[in-house]
Amino acid sequence: MPRTIRPDAVLVQAVIAGALSFSHLHDLANAAGQDGWKAWAYPISVDLLLVAAWRRMRTATDNGPAWVWFVIALAASLGANIATAGMLDLDNVPPWLRILVAGWPALAFLGGTLLAHTNSATPTAQPTATAAPLTASASDPVTVERGPDPAPDSAPELPPVTAPAPPEPVAAPAPVAVTVPPALLDHARKVADTHHATTGNRIDTATLRTRLGIPAPLADAITAQLA
Repeated sequence: MPRTIRPDAVLVQAVIAGALSFSHLHDLANAAGQDGWKAWAYPISVDLLLVAAWRRMRTATDNGPAWVWFVIALAASLGANIATAGMLDLDNVPPWLRILVAGWPALAFLGGTLLAHTNSATPTAQPTATAAPLTASASDPVTVERGPDPAPDSAPELPPVTAPAPPEPVAAPAPVAVTVPPALLDHARKVADTHHATTGNRIDTATLRTRLGIPAPLADAITAQLA
């Protein structure tokens, strides 16, 4: 399918600006004595140097020289635009401007040559030289010494295997002494007496713990004192 051309504001602006700059450079060159085809060649020379410097700035790492030539070409273009905007009498061009216009082709050729033929690639690391393997010459005899063959039945001696030591027994924690408050002991004695009078049996630890609502160690201590 044919590609459709879509209008772009930036592209249109670039075309307009290029056409105006081209016309101003032509008029200035013509006023400086470069008539005919020479006046048309000056705008092309300036624009080509601008494009070459811009491409060099985008592709090279060290773009310092490209910036210099870009500024020179931009100054030539801006100078022509300002000079032809009524700031300079084109019918009476000063001699220094005629000298600049006449010397521009050599300057543009120098800048374009330097930008085009300067190596922009970053230097790559050279591979380190490795020592070549030593090869024996065909004329030199090669002698290979062989030691005695190991006995086929010999086997490496293994270190003796020792059984791991049994783990040491862990000592049981010492019992913690529980102190029974006197008031609680008196109350427990009354509960035990009531239980004995009612059932005819001594109260056990579980029943005493349930009646008093106390933890098991404290109930065991009270039962031991009631015995």
